Amino acid sequence: MGYKRREKDNMEGLLTEGKKKFVKYAEGAAMFSMGIHSFMDLAKEAKAVYRIRRIVLVNTDIVEEYLENFRDM
Repeated sequence: MGYKRREKDNMEGLLTEGKKKFVKYAEGAAMFSMGIHSFMDLAKEAKAVYRIRRIVLVNTDIVEEYLENFRDM
C-alpha cells in the first residue's frame, strides 16, 4: 500500500517572497523538490542540521552552498 503524495501549502510564497532560513525536513524536501530521506541525507552531509530539543531544523543557506559544489561547469 503506497502513500498518497501531499503537496505543501504556500510553497510558492516561500520561494518568491524571500525564503525561510531554517526549515524542517518535510518543508525542505518540498522546497528542493526531492524526497524526505534524500533531503535528510543531503542536509547531514552538508552539516546543516540543528537539533533543538526535539525539533530538527535545517539551514537552507548551507544546503544551497553545498549543492553549488556539485554544479556541472
